[in-house]
Amino acid sequence: MKTLIKKNKVVFIGLFFCNLIIAFLTPYILPERYFNDTVIIVFDKHHEIGWFGSYPFAIMFYKLTGMRHFPFFVIALIQFPIVTYILYKIGVPSNFHKLNVKNGLVYVALLLTGIYMSMPTKEFITFVMFCTIPFIFQSNKKPRFKIIFSLILIACFSFFRPYYLLMPIFAIGMYVISFIKFENKTFSTIFYGLLIAIFLSLSHGVVRGEYISKLTRENYVMNKINKNNINTAIVSPISQDTWYGEAFGIVYGFMAVNVPIVEAIKHILSPQVLAFVVWQLLIFYILFVRFSRCLKNRKQYQLELWILLILFAYFIVQGIFEPDLGTSIRHKIGLFPLIYFALYYENFRKEIQPSI
Repeated sequence: MKTLIKKNKVVFIGLFFCNLIIAFLTPYILPERYFNDTVIIVFDKHHEIGWFGSYPFAIMFYKLTGMRHFPFFVIALIQFPIVTYILYKIGVPSNFHKLNVKNGLVYVALLLTGIYMSMPTKEFITFVMFCTIPFIFQSNKKPRFKIIFSLILIACFSFFRPYYLLMPIFAIGMYVISFIKFENKTFSTIFYGLLIAIFLSLSHGVVRGEYISKLTRENYVMNKINKNNINTAIVSPISQDTWYGEAFGIVYGFMAVNVPIVEAIKHILSPQVLAFVVWQLLIFYILFVRFSRCLKNRKQYQLELWILLILFAYFIVQGIFEPDLGTSIRHKIGLFPLIYFALYYENFRKEIQPSI
């Protein structure tokens, strides 16, 4: 008896094998600067190994698994199949074989995933952590449980990156704000989410003496620029030493990593940067449109709304912390299970359950 494989799964599996080859070859192709994090994880020259913090935990993970001693092509053959299988279990959209903008963006994301999973990387750990959220939302639990448990779980992920703790705060804040009647609710919800971020940063400045984005991004970027180690650095045109400079810097950072038009102009002669910019702009636009639809019909799309609130909360967090465009794209691949789930939610969602 013949077994028929649907076209969408044929394309998914075909992309897997193509990108597996790319993942296999990546360590032999990419310049050395792409392996800066990997060198830290593998050699641990500063003895950072531990259970808290992204570098310490990543060093511990690759030491305990023994993968720090594996050739990179072997790591690619382990990590990329794992993350692809996770996406496969989340679901393959019924129209995945059709050529359209959304599918094209996901094809590119799978290519990037293959590249970033071809070495010891913090993004593999991030991917495995955040893939739990789509599975929770696909479970048979009540909507209220899914939402609360997911937010608590993300807060717990702060042992790896402390700024993950901000994501539930921003998501809940934007959810509350979304009930206010604004003329353009989608823009207003994100704008007030940014105001929450600015308030938290300025409060940190009052208590600790230095603003969050100034402390974590601007100081880091200036140090890297001086060493010529950073290409697409995100540097606010206004110094972040003042409260208004910090406020502007957070908004500027959010735009730079999510709507990077200024970055495109700066790097107009760099094709790889422009490719990143186009990918990021289209991803943001599609998610923004879906966010708008969910806000207009929150009862029908209550779970999708929360997935998007979590994603936009993360985008705001990136506006505070991300030092450059390349790093922001790599970090988005770590959260790709959430992006993938949000892009194809209508294919994965079950019958709507009662409102929370």
